[in-house]
Amino acid sequence: MYKKKKHSKYKKGGIIITLVLFFVIGSVLLLNGRRNLTPIEMWVKDSILFFQKMVLKPFHLIENNGTNQSLKEQVFSYESLEAKNKELENQLRELKKTLTLNTALSDQSYLNATVINRKASYWNHLVTLDKGKKSGIKNDLPVVVSEGLIGFTSDVSNFSSSVKLLTMEELSKPISVKIEVGEHYIYGLLSGYDYNDSVLKVEGIAENTEIPKGSLVTTSGLGENIPAGIIVGYVKNITSDNFDLARVVEVESKVNFDALSYVTILKRGDLES
Repeated sequence: MYKKKKHSKYKKGGIIITLVLFFVIGSVLLLNGRRNLTPIEMWVKDSILFFQKMVLKPFHLIENNGTNQSLKEQVFSYESLEAKNKELENQLRELKKTLTLNTALSDQSYLNATVINRKASYWNHLVTLDKGKKSGIKNDLPVVVSEGLIGFTSDVSNFSSSVKLLTMEELSKPISVKIEVGEHYIYGLLSGYDYNDSVLKVEGIAENTEIPKGSLVTTSGLGENIPAGIIVGYVKNITSDNFDLARVVEVESKVNFDALSYVTILKRGDLES
């Protein structure tokens, strides 16, 4: 029994020595690139390379799998960070616009607010703000962004309020607006929104004056709570009503109604707190 164990021990030692020699010879042959190899050397080199690949392949697979997983995690982390940075940049851009608007409104009473909720089923109708009665907000106050008017407050609670957007198909209360044409204005009523052409509709045009495309459309100040001069949009096209009796002015707003984050509520003087 002792002799068998001893013989087995020598056998294992011989295998290990042989493998070491193969690796050493193979390494020498791999590093020796200064002369042409003999056929025997080439066979030994190829055998060593094949043997090394077979032995080391599992270790490479484990290492590569770990590396790939690490790279995937790094890529995911980078993409998440990039998305967060873009969102912060968008928020900063909107805040800068709000500050610019506040400067323009320095002679009026206003309150900045944040959009905190917007339901998909009423996407074009309503947004919810984080300001309410406790901040002096009442119904029917105009809400604006730097690009122009977006709607009016409604359903005011103590700490929140809704905004009825101009992109509602039909406004509950038409808004008096004026269209700048040369040295004078043409007056009409903003009545609703056309989803097919993505334009606001101004009706009730009394004068038969030609209205150039691109003309500025603003609030007239004739409404109860609406100051004059708030931008509504720019004339895009002029059509006729269903009876072909009156003109309908199509107005394109520069507001991105799908990306409302920070808004400004215009308060009447008697609401100042």
